[in-house]
Amino acid sequence: MHPRAGQKAQPEDLVDVDALLDAYYDLHPDANDPDQAVSFGTSGHRGSSLDTAFNEDHIAATTQAIVEYRAAQGIRGPLFIGRDTHALSRPAFDTALEVLAGNDVAVQVDSLDGYTPTPAVSHAILVHNRGKAANDPSRADGIVVTPSHNPPRDGGFKYNPPHGGPADTDATGWIAERANELLRAGLNGVRRHGRQKALQDADRYDYLHTYVKDLPSVVDIEAIRRAGVRIGADPLGGAAVDYWAEIGEMHDLDLTVVNPEVDPQWSFMTLDRDGKIRMDCSSPWAMASLLEKRDQYDIATGNDADSDRHGIVTPDGGLMNPNHYLATAIQYLFAHRPGWPAGAKVGKTVVSSSLIDRVVASLGRELYEVPVGFKWFVPGLIDSSVGFGGEESAGASFLRQDGSVWTTDKDGIILALLASEILAVTGRSPSTLHGELVEQFGASAYSRIDAPANREQKATLKALNPSQVTATELAGEEIVSAITEAPAGGAIGGVKVSTQNAWFAARPSGTEDIYKIYAESFKGEEHLDQVLQSAKELVDGVLGA
Repeated sequence: MHPRAGQKAQPEDLVDVDALLDAYYDLHPDANDPDQAVSFGTSGHRGSSLDTAFNEDHIAATTQAIVEYRAAQGIRGPLFIGRDTHALSRPAFDTALEVLAGNDVAVQVDSLDGYTPTPAVSHAILVHNRGKAANDPSRADGIVVTPSHNPPRDGGFKYNPPHGGPADTDATGWIAERANELLRAGLNGVRRHGRQKALQDADRYDYLHTYVKDLPSVVDIEAIRRAGVRIGADPLGGAAVDYWAEIGEMHDLDLTVVNPEVDPQWSFMTLDRDGKIRMDCSSPWAMASLLEKRDQYDIATGNDADSDRHGIVTPDGGLMNPNHYLATAIQYLFAHRPGWPAGAKVGKTVVSSSLIDRVVASLGRELYEVPVGFKWFVPGLIDSSVGFGGEESAGASFLRQDGSVWTTDKDGIILALLASEILAVTGRSPSTLHGELVEQFGASAYSRIDAPANREQKATLKALNPSQVTATELAGEEIVSAITEAPAGGAIGGVKVSTQNAWFAARPSGTEDIYKIYAESFKGEEHLDQVLQSAKELVDGVLGA
């Protein structure tokens, strides 16, 4: 851990914003270099202009590719576009707008020229597409310019098709391949208008008020207001800053925006575990400033830069582990949403806590366990066969109170508000309710570590076959399963190994020369350490590391 983790950033920690913006326009990528090519991970294309990994050429080519993809799919409705507060988001937004205008795409930009959270874009797409057939040419789609919780030096660009959620690999693979073709061709084939004309041609959409006004359909805002829950909402300098202020004002809540500052250097942030500035609302180091104020509020919450993640802070429990809050939210929602379908499943990723499995079994519901990536929950949320979908990285969404779809991308705002609803309705904090779950189902220890792996080793891990796992024991327990496909379908992109009381999953990173090991044990921290050590030995043995 970095010696200054949890301490406020110093001048030497801050990115040079002018250099970042100059590099965006001045550096030109080589698409034949894998580190400089367009590459979509689980959350779009990300990188830094300083590394020639997120530059104007990338965004022009990727936007042109999206234009061609949507045309091939028969999508001729509006495209909703939003951006977060990262320094690179504004120039990338402008570049995208110029290309969209050059291709005569009807673009919907924020009417207030403000920042737009990811869930507000998803919400806008779904509201527009409600009742439209799957082949209706008037369907809308969207772009969100954000690298999520990544450090200030990074930029990000993601595409949401008409279902409103993250694009699947069939879309992102095509878009990335076409974008790299355009890069290699020196952007020949990219159609573009000037910035002034692009802004002039764009239509305006009130993302903020449309989203905030609709919140009572998904969260019991009236219960929060009646109970007088004192809420402290920290946007962490992200896109939700004006949204939280409007939520408090429009719905008459006792809500304080803890820090309304927006700064592209994020100079007010405390350093994360590794000493970097990272807007990770699930990190106690990044959330240190809010944790100091936890006794001032009944519920305090944080969001990352595009507000698709949540962090929940209570006076009695501090910052809740994301897995603990997911389990608590599931237990509460499926007992307090009579309008949801009786057969609605509970969605989790293969690397989320097994405490969720035990809660779901007690509810008599079906578990829907998918690979990592929120895209796997999209079909179920749309047709209401999945009531809740959540990831261990503090991202989730759930159905409206009437059982219809709310968003198909992660929504950190409603998960934050839900914590206040839970307190208002039950009279107990989410952390107290989690303690009750532990008494009923047992306590677990959960962790994630990283291990080095080169490009070839990562490819081997991603293509692993269960038969390659020849070990019969993990940390003193018999291995009962080794899977490379999630129970609900879809390749894990790695392996998950389980025993009666523990499990681990290993997956290659899409952006770094590492692989990640997630692990959990219901036999305590010491056993978890043994699981992690055994897991690393097992995986390294398969990789020949």
